[in-house]
Amino acid sequence: MSSTVVPALQGDDLVLGYHRDVVVHGVSVQLEAGAVTALIGPNGSGKSTVLRSLARLHPITDGRVRVDGADAAPLSSRDFARRVTLLSQSRPHPSGLVVRDVVAFGRHPHRGRFAAVSDADRAAIDHAMAVTGITGMADRAVDQLSGGELQRVWLATCLAQDTGVLLLDEPTNHLDLRYQVEILDLVRDLADHHDTALGVVLHDLNHAASVADRVVLLHQGRIRAAGAAVDVLTSEHLSEVYGLPIRTVVDPETGLVRVEAQGKHHQRRR
Repeated sequence: MSSTVVPALQGDDLVLGYHRDVVVHGVSVQLEAGAVTALIGPNGSGKSTVLRSLARLHPITDGRVRVDGADAAPLSSRDFARRVTLLSQSRPHPSGLVVRDVVAFGRHPHRGRFAAVSDADRAAIDHAMAVTGITGMADRAVDQLSGGELQRVWLATCLAQDTGVLLLDEPTNHLDLRYQVEILDLVRDLADHHDTALGVVLHDLNHAASVADRVVLLHQGRIRAAGAAVDVLTSEHLSEVYGLPIRTVVDPETGLVRVEAQGKHHQRRR
């Protein structure tokens, strides 16, 4: 008899809105330890709203969020922050601080109000910087960092929070190709080697295909398809949702789906 896997974090039949306008209609999402779930879809499809509701940062009109199978509502903010963390799109740009100080912010849920930094805190901070490859810049002022470097610092801050669930809202946005690849590699490493449950909002469909174990395609606040990338990222699904011809193929060497939108100038010039 196979045992049932209890999701690390899940949203059940989520109904979400802004004021009186409902924008997400009965969406259910499950994040499992050691797996990456990518939320994709056009602008306005509800991806980021769903992610923020899973982080308890967007009010839920109906449905519920559960952590390790139990209702998350009774958890205090501190207890919830010890289990789930979110890297959002909009983050402050700290000034007058060095990298290590920013990463240390992630330890706040584990520390008393006036408690000094403990050995456990230092170990978590060092580990987070090592995993994200920023140990060598620990004493650099964050004002001196590039956008890609700062993105890794904020990701290290989330890792220092030492949660089993990590939510990422467009983590590759505004990054050049090298940093995009490094962030996606790190996401995959966190799932494979640290047993983290990851929920990631991505606009780049090829990124989703390369990094995700499970893909959830949203359209107009509802799930159009969910499952393995090869089953979700089909020409039929994507052309319908995005409103233009989209061709998908499976790379025979890697087994990964490749997505190519076909605009009016798609034909190769001779």
